[in-house]
Amino acid sequence: MAARRRTVRTYIGLGANVGGARATLLRAVRALATLPEVRLAGVSPLYVTRPVGVVDQPDFHNAVVALDVPATMDPEAGAIALLIALKAIEAAFGRQERGRWGPREVDLDLLIFGRHRVHVERPQPARSEDRGPDGAQWLDVPHTSAPERLFVLAPLADLVPSLVPPGWPATVTTLRDRQAETEGPDAIRRAGEWHGPDEGWA
Repeated sequence: MAARRRTVRTYIGLGANVGGARATLLRAVRALATLPEVRLAGVSPLYVTRPVGVVDQPDFHNAVVALDVPATMDPEAGAIALLIALKAIEAAFGRQERGRWGPREVDLDLLIFGRHRVHVERPQPARSEDRGPDGAQWLDVPHTSAPERLFVLAPLADLVPSLVPPGWPATVTTLRDRQAETEGPDAIRRAGEWHGPDEGWA
């Protein structure tokens, strides 16, 4: 019997607010599912959320995807390899850099990489032009701003309500509830349940 392949459960945040955002995110889920040696392990409900930072723009559509990716001896190398794949998908979908927190054709964020904590400089293919001037850019996983972002916490809590990511002070659900009180009832609304890669959210 062949040995079972070791994998790492990862969570990817999806967002879009340019063009047909809902259809774009469905295409993004399908693209993630076809990455080599990757298994699609779960897709959250779809949410519509108010923009953060730059508020004069359309509302975002957001979701979170769970992926099982091959485990490597070096978690930093594995996280960087996944991030490069995410950036390639963004580029293939026509993402334009418009400044931090600006509109997005599609945004794919590496939120959690198993139980690993990663802090590593991004190589050129994994960098973002909207993250500042030339110089070092860092990949930090778990994502440093995720515990304060309702558009991440709400869909993530749907997938793994009792998860406490490395370094976080409480479960995803607890942090979601706290942030919902801070941002108010109009900050986010559920826009569809996942029905598989053929139907998408409905």
